[in-house]
Amino acid sequence: MTSMSRPIARQASARNWNCRLAAAVVAEVSKVVADAQAAILAEYRGLTVAQMTTLRTKARKEGVYVRVVKNTLVRRAVDGSPFACLQDHLTGPLAFVAGKDPVAAAKVVVEFAKDNEKFRIMAGSMSGKLISLAEMKALASLPSRDVLLSQLMGTMLAPVQKFV
Repeated sequence: MTSMSRPIARQASARNWNCRLAAAVVAEVSKVVADAQAAILAEYRGLTVAQMTTLRTKARKEGVYVRVVKNTLVRRAVDGSPFACLQDHLTGPLAFVAGKDPVAAAKVVVEFAKDNEKFRIMAGSMSGKLISLAEMKALASLPSRDVLLSQLMGTMLAPVQKFV
């Protein structure tokens, strides 16, 4: 290998590594999207690392996925999924939020946006349809899935308990 070909070989190696890394990110996001019931895009421009860490911590506690990913990689990951409708909104620096529980995902994002005005919700999707900011706020005001299930069970058990 001559001294002239070494930089070219390094560039090719770096490109190959970047392609493998991008493929891994797309696979990770695709897996999350496959299990998710809701996805939200939010602009994080102007937030500090500490603020984003706070968001990630709250999201992790609620079982919500939050990641800053290149828009082109998110576009690949959501292509052909119920969240393909978000593709038109993938512009600018965005955080991708997804969750199996749509109420939990909406709550995390809406509550964080209340406390951090630089964090702006750009778009959301549920059941293959775009949802507005007002619909997202209404969704966030609902009790979580676990609370709803326990209320349902309490209602179902109430008549049985009266017989005892």
